[in-house]
Amino acid sequence: MSEHPAQRRTLAVLVVAQIFSGAGLAAGITVGALLAQDMLGSTGLAGLPAAMFTIGSAAAAVGVGRISQRTGRRAGLTLGYLIGGLGSFGVVAAAVAGSPALLFVSFVVYGAGTATSLQARYVGADLAQPPHRARAISTVLVATTVGAVVGPNLTMQMSNVAVSWGIPALSGPFVLSGMAYVVAASVLWVMLRPDPLVLAREIAEPPSEVVGTHAPTRWSAPIVAGTMVMVVTQLVMAAVMTMTPIHMQQHGHGVGAAGFVIAVHVAGMYLPSLLSGMLVDRFGPGLIAVAAAGTLVAAGVGAALAPPSSMPALAVALGLLGVGWNLGLVAGTTMIANATPVATRARTQGTVDVGIAIAGAGGGLGSGVIVAFADYPGLALLGSGIALLIVPALAWATRRPRVRDHSSFVRSSVEVVSDPVSTTLPVDHGSSRQADPTVG
Repeated sequence: MSEHPAQRRTLAVLVVAQIFSGAGLAAGITVGALLAQDMLGSTGLAGLPAAMFTIGSAAAAVGVGRISQRTGRRAGLTLGYLIGGLGSFGVVAAAVAGSPALLFVSFVVYGAGTATSLQARYVGADLAQPPHRARAISTVLVATTVGAVVGPNLTMQMSNVAVSWGIPALSGPFVLSGMAYVVAASVLWVMLRPDPLVLAREIAEPPSEVVGTHAPTRWSAPIVAGTMVMVVTQLVMAAVMTMTPIHMQQHGHGVGAAGFVIAVHVAGMYLPSLLSGMLVDRFGPGLIAVAAAGTLVAAGVGAALAPPSSMPALAVALGLLGVGWNLGLVAGTTMIANATPVATRARTQGTVDVGIAIAGAGGGLGSGVIVAFADYPGLALLGSGIALLIVPALAWATRRPRVRDHSSFVRSSVEVVSDPVSTTLPVDHGSSRQADPTVG
């Protein structure tokens, strides 16, 4: 099977947009907890910003998914990034006004950028051939690396800019976030043509026969398994990441040091994407999801045992935390991309991301409470234990009646559905085998 001619252009546009959105996402995450702690004077509520913008992310995931299903990916992603930019500037206004209420409302709106950045990974797979979907997904993720690594390392510079403007220092990174999201939205609106989801529909079936937004969602075992993998990885990652800057500040580290550690973490989240995509295409998403669990366990143990005064040790632990998240996200996303028909694809994917966002909100909110009543090492070890739930989750999914061959599901987690590019889904692991059209 040959690649669709529009796929290369789609990936190129997504790469450019994701570079900017990565900066918008990471810059705000780096100082969100610090800004809340500064305004509220409480460590116990420092995890509240992460909870707020992940709640906003949940709502935005539904909206972006439904708009994309109805009118195409271009409109959905553009609107999502513009709303995220509005939230970023709202955080700045809240810091200037000293208003905690406006701060938390703005964090909810800011979450739209997070949801949109994650939804973009599905777009890379709309026109991709099944054996290469994981690599298409990971290409979009790795593009986020440049902005996501640069963003946190600009926290000190943007803080200085904010001070020179006469506004609170910690609001400076959100100025960068707002501008980056607006640029990402502009790139997608102008350049994402033809729309990949609309084109996928036209290839799959005549436009008059497309079911559209009212078709029922079919929650097959691969969709459930992929969702569970991503929910667990998001929960663990959000909890440990949210409290790391607070933990570092309490032990004498400055904003620049915290920014460096978060930059390493975000690099771990996105930089391995091309490799993880190839691994998923080669070995199947089930096996890579198990590897994600093991990596998250190592990250949690490393963060718990790291000397609080050692920035390098914390950076290594947070880097592993990012890698584990990446492996889980690519594996889970591939399971879902393989199992969703074009008629309900964007809406189903948006619904899945609601669960991911809720998990992030729970992790961010709960992390502050846990650290307030226990400590940071306890939080990290708890995260390690939760990460192990990925293994029984996959085992449960393979025992579902809809999956006939349990071992093949763990290896490939592929369900044949109506595909926008081809009528069969060959599982290309270096052989001529094809997916069983009766599975699912």
